[in-house]
Amino acid sequence: MQGLSAVYLAFWIVAAISPLDRQTWLLENVLVFALVGVLVGTHRRFVFSNLSYVLIFVFLMLHAVGAHYTYSEVPIGDWIQQRFGLSRNHYDRTIHFSFGLLLAYPLREMVLRRAHAHGVWSFALPVLVTLGLSASYEIAEWWAARVVDPQVGMAYVGAQGDSWDGQKDMCLALAGAVMAMLIVGFHRHRTGAEPYLGRGSRHGPAEN
Repeated sequence: MQGLSAVYLAFWIVAAISPLDRQTWLLENVLVFALVGVLVGTHRRFVFSNLSYVLIFVFLMLHAVGAHYTYSEVPIGDWIQQRFGLSRNHYDRTIHFSFGLLLAYPLREMVLRRAHAHGVWSFALPVLVTLGLSASYEIAEWWAARVVDPQVGMAYVGAQGDSWDGQKDMCLALAGAVMAMLIVGFHRHRTGAEPYLGRGSRHGPAEN
């Protein structure tokens, strides 16, 4: 975890230098500060598996890129839009899908080890929590856009003229979470173990 934290911190500092829009960057990073704070504050009481830390790291790195450029202006998204004749920059949609795909598994670890869920519920709860978090983010995004400067708010929301942007974002997060749980279910069916454990083991890493 220490190595990943160091890499992310260095990347985040570079991304924090001269972002495209400083106010939008600050708004985009509010939840990052909260997430990192929770991870650091609870690390002694709940240690995720290495796999979960890698998944969280990848998501935060992708988000740092989006926050630096603002999601609707990320260059790779512009290139894909022009290359394939798309109607908008879809980098934000990619991140919403990645939110479900990459963070549903860490949520599953919490469900297994804290809520002691088993069977279908150990797969359903991470999906439901992911959808709930995605909806909460859309609501927070809406309110933030209302209270800040309208131009900054629109850049933060990143709807790019799509009146159904929020619903599509939630749907993509849901799809990502479902895909993640299908991958985990397939792995368990083939090996009889969680992805981060040895063959035949069915329990999470020991709590500190």
